[in-house]
Amino acid sequence: MRRRRKTPIEIDLTDPQYYFNRELSWIEFNSRVLHEAFDPRTPLIERLKFLAIFSSNLDEYFMVRVAALKQQVEAEVRKLSADGKTPQEQLAMIRQRLHPLVTKQHRHFEQALRPQLAGHGIFLLDYMDLNQEQRAYLKNYFEEQVFPVLTPLAIDPSHPFPYISNLSLNLAVVIKDSETGEELYARVKAPKVLPRFIQLPIETNVPTGTKSKPTLWAGVPLEQVIAHNLESLFPGMQIQEYYPFRVTRNADLEVEEDEADDLMLAIEQELRKRRVGGSVVRLETPSAMPTALRSLLMEEMDVVPEDVYEIDGLLSLRDLMNFLALPVPDLKDAAWKSVVHPRLRRVVDSDVTDPPSSKEEDFFAVVRKQDLLVHHPYHSFTSSVQRFIEEAAHDPDVLAIKMTLYRTSGDSPIIQALITAAENGKQVAVLVELKARFDEENNILWAKKLESSGVHVVYGLVGLKTHTKLVLVVRREAGRIRRYAHVGTGNYNPKTASLYTDLGLFSCREDIGADLTDLFNYLTGYSRQRDYRKLVVAPVNLRDRILTLIQREIDHQRAGNQGRIVAKMNALVDPQIIRALYEASQAGVSIDLIIRGICCLKPGLAGVSENIRVISIIGRFLEHSRIFYFRNNGEEEILIGSADWMPRNLDRRVEAVVPVEDPELILDLQEMLGVMLADNRQAWELQADGRYVQRRPSHGSHEQPSQKLFCEMAQQANS
Repeated sequence: MRRRRKTPIEIDLTDPQYYFNRELSWIEFNSRVLHEAFDPRTPLIERLKFLAIFSSNLDEYFMVRVAALKQQVEAEVRKLSADGKTPQEQLAMIRQRLHPLVTKQHRHFEQALRPQLAGHGIFLLDYMDLNQEQRAYLKNYFEEQVFPVLTPLAIDPSHPFPYISNLSLNLAVVIKDSETGEELYARVKAPKVLPRFIQLPIETNVPTGTKSKPTLWAGVPLEQVIAHNLESLFPGMQIQEYYPFRVTRNADLEVEEDEADDLMLAIEQELRKRRVGGSVVRLETPSAMPTALRSLLMEEMDVVPEDVYEIDGLLSLRDLMNFLALPVPDLKDAAWKSVVHPRLRRVVDSDVTDPPSSKEEDFFAVVRKQDLLVHHPYHSFTSSVQRFIEEAAHDPDVLAIKMTLYRTSGDSPIIQALITAAENGKQVAVLVELKARFDEENNILWAKKLESSGVHVVYGLVGLKTHTKLVLVVRREAGRIRRYAHVGTGNYNPKTASLYTDLGLFSCREDIGADLTDLFNYLTGYSRQRDYRKLVVAPVNLRDRILTLIQREIDHQRAGNQGRIVAKMNALVDPQIIRALYEASQAGVSIDLIIRGICCLKPGLAGVSENIRVISIIGRFLEHSRIFYFRNNGEEEILIGSADWMPRNLDRRVEAVVPVEDPELILDLQEMLGVMLADNRQAWELQADGRYVQRRPSHGSHEQPSQKLFCEMAQQANS
């Protein structure tokens, strides 16, 4: 039941006590990712995958978020976070929460997953445990494959401390000169061009003293192969000791867009700086590394003690992702094959290059009949989004294609389709966002390739990232022009479309087509357009529109009707929207939020948010779609789009959200939300104290009132 306050109490909703810290909330998200590696219901190789994702996520977190906080401390920034913390306080909170998590991760790998792998015939061995035959093989491998690539670097007054590149794995080596007795230091980098794990041949793959299934794979970490052959790098010297270490550097780009004459050139210059890297924000070393050696590294790289993470076990567990390539289907999730949307089955029966007159039904005919909603990875990206663009590229009646590209794959068929369209004489305009973090270099390559093929390429707007996912196809039909649109929640990337859950709406409604035309004119030319017919656009009017829709539910509730909001997104950070949701809860509006990652809103606070429930769903597929549902006194409004409710999305990015108005598609979206609200396998409930509690099948009844209410509204819409 919804709870209404009987008497108004003045509460300052800007008070920091009503907000979770953004940084700690992200760490809690990554902790939920780590939990998947502990869950026995997750197949073994998939558990390795989640360990790797946890590490990869942390790397990016340090390179961007921790680096930014450290810069704020250095710049003496005094602005507090929404929860009232200084940058220095936030760094301390991050360290306090992360250290035990990282320890937990490595302990689990060494004590649980590594033995379980061995039980299935997969041996990640330590060099010290190898037999003589295996050591002989690796010595030969080292001399032939590794030694020629290595560059040992001495550290002494005539050899200054070498630059340690970002995320590189290195060996700190202590050497003794056999003639002078002098103790020396050197650094050896484990090259990224070599495999992280060196596989042993099958005839040597029988580890001693183990009972397991037949050996499927056995290997040794590259750094151990190097470490046990150091005498080849330092002939005539005594190898005293060696320890691996790894650094993480500030890797965020700093591009002065308003001062850059050529944005692509400016970003290319910043990318060269990133390869070298900024200041060190994290140093990872073995716990066994001597204090003197660790202190040397810290002094030479200007690392404070708080930024040192001592690890028991292998460094850089992100490389465990390599094990996904092993042919062990019994230890992985069952292969998932996307299905062709039922309305597109006759479309894909024909070749994309066939003329429209020879096709039983083409893509455009399907969309003319009714708007089409696709849900990836359940619906095939190849037979829907990719097919739409490829068909447009070959259709002689298509005059123009306009598109935004934020991230795409390295061998993108989307890019090839756009090039084909330009070669076929169509007007093709593509906005390639060069500032897509960690995809800048890839996007520059694609931008150059598109330009060289005759595509009109725009690089985005000064001061804004273009994050929206849009395609506009202009087609001549029976003497008139018709516009076909795709508005999506995810990137035009076939690879991530098989890993992320995303939505896409195809429509040829005139109002949406006209809006996309206006928006592309804004992106490629000069425009100060503030109003759109259907689209809601950031940074123009998205926050205002969301606030208006929340207020409308408050008004309905106060008028004695049933206010209801359900919103699914990746992150909820924006203080204005959080305050509006608190006000809606105070008015009695029932609110369910499905927030995969960061959530700064505190649910379940008496007098503030007792009518708000928050869940996070973490599982095989990355929940990436954004859906916003408002009951509107029975005249429901539901929107999908690319934007989370974060200041960066609402103020510093170009985003587009579109209303879904077809009654059948509204019911489809309601069903999706209902399934997620009822989830008792992968859902975590956010508590008022910031903890997340995972739902279990036996606890499913706990959320039935919320689910029942949503289903009742879906039935009302259907009737």
